[in-house]
Amino acid sequence: MAKTIVIGGFGPGISSAVAERFGEAGFSVALVGRSAERLDAGVTALASKDVRAAAFPADLADPAALQKLFGQVRAKLGPVTVLHWNVYSGAGGDLLSASLEEIRSVFQVPVVSLLAALQAVLPDLRQQKDAALLVTNGGLGLYDPQMDAQAVAWNAQGLAVANAAKHKLVGLLSAKLKPEGVYVGEVVVTSLVKGTPWANESSTLEPTTVAAKFWELYTRRTEVSALVG
Repeated sequence: MAKTIVIGGFGPGISSAVAERFGEAGFSVALVGRSAERLDAGVTALASKDVRAAAFPADLADPAALQKLFGQVRAKLGPVTVLHWNVYSGAGGDLLSASLEEIRSVFQVPVVSLLAALQAVLPDLRQQKDAALLVTNGGLGLYDPQMDAQAVAWNAQGLAVANAAKHKLVGLLSAKLKPEGVYVGEVVVTSLVKGTPWANESSTLEPTTVAAKFWELYTRRTEVSALVG
């Protein structure tokens, strides 16, 4: 049976490399994000590599839109086998000066929307062999004084808190869904990745390295969390 991966938060860098890696393995690829232009470019790039792909413009910060989104994916590409969550939010950069509303929004995309997406797609995952939820996470969420200092220096405190919450969520979901045959895993990226919005001249980590780690986690289905970088 053909398999489909949904790339939530598609863009340059990690998600693009993951789309290519899974596409090479025979997956159809659903690209999801707010920029229709970026999605269309991604579909064209994947088509040039003989990968079946389709674009689904959507705001993943809106949980109400997710049921409709996955219905559209099923209609065009079939049931979902893998959900890759690659979405993040930079809200709450300085937690001491951010408004309470902004602080609440810190958890919207990495926790609330992730759970909404999973709930929407879970009927598919429970029926698909080798189903999985794969999550991109960041090193700022690690319990490490150097990472804490870096988050403060980068004005990314909200992102650090969100990453920590997402890490715990991955562990909980893994424990919950493993008995049902649904694998849950994350790659925690601890350095700047080339081609991403955070990249600079000192970035050395290739997106393909992260994608390869995701593929390794998916095929082995034993490790819940892996550090890359």
